[in-house]
Amino acid sequence: MVLNIFLLIFGFVILIKGADFFVDGASGIAANFKVSKMLIGLTIVAFGTSAPEFAVSIKSLLAGSGDIVLGNVIGSNILNVLLILGCSALVHSLMVKNNTVKKELPITMLFTTLFAVLLSDNIFDRGIKNAFTRSDGIILILFFSVFIYYLISMARKKTDPEKEEELLSIPKSLLLTGLGLTGIVLGSNFVVDSAIFLATHLGVSERLISLTIIAFGTSLPELVTSVTATKKGEYDIAIGNVVGSNIFNIGVVIGIPVTLLGGIGMISFSYIDLLVMILAAVLVFMFSFKDYKITRKEGILFLIIFIIYYSYVLVS
Repeated sequence: MVLNIFLLIFGFVILIKGADFFVDGASGIAANFKVSKMLIGLTIVAFGTSAPEFAVSIKSLLAGSGDIVLGNVIGSNILNVLLILGCSALVHSLMVKNNTVKKELPITMLFTTLFAVLLSDNIFDRGIKNAFTRSDGIILILFFSVFIYYLISMARKKTDPEKEEELLSIPKSLLLTGLGLTGIVLGSNFVVDSAIFLATHLGVSERLISLTIIAFGTSLPELVTSVTATKKGEYDIAIGNVVGSNIFNIGVVIGIPVTLLGGIGMISFSYIDLLVMILAAVLVFMFSFKDYKITRKEGILFLIIFIIYYSYVLVS
């Protein structure tokens, strides 16, 4: 028990330092290759910080724990918006670019709604039970392929004008990114494994573990990375990290494992979980569309909804 508490704290330390390196390295790559930081946030940062979720999905499906896979993705996507953007906005109001409001955020809402529909078979056909099949996974991968095409077309565009600043060399940027990503993954593993061990010994259910401890643990990279990026004034990386991670979670974290390893039957989840996931995506778009920023007051609203939702989860 004492060892696991130590590993939990040690994991947080590695995670925080890794995120600091990762943001600096990703920013350096963007500047050296003249690629927009929003694109870096949507790809390298988002995919890198979602690595823990992907690992958990593979392990869970191989162990036959489908609820952990779904709870991890649903919980992570809710946490990414309500907790991570909420905390980031408290640090500083997040400026959102026009392209993000008109393209990336609508894509996020589309992915989120599609995922919820694929999970809600019983709503559309009362004669069948909710399940997530291999064909559902293929559909998600196909939609994710369209998103990748969008990223490729985005990469061809010239980067936004950047203020004059001292550039990190390419080798140093790559080294910092690699070290940061390693620290993020290792730190997350320590935190998640220790938290699961402690929760199990306290008699917590599998659904609750997946929606709370596992989702929170695997979302720690996004949390620390976005908050760190906000402190450094890298708002594109902070927002792109959350947007890209949510899309990656749906298209890859659950899409690929289910397609390769088989579907998930006998799903036990609450429709409230799906509604909150969709609500979070819609609120980000609405707040950003209004004045092209997410203010501290809106960040507080995110955190209030987060507290209300998880109070419901714990009580139910």
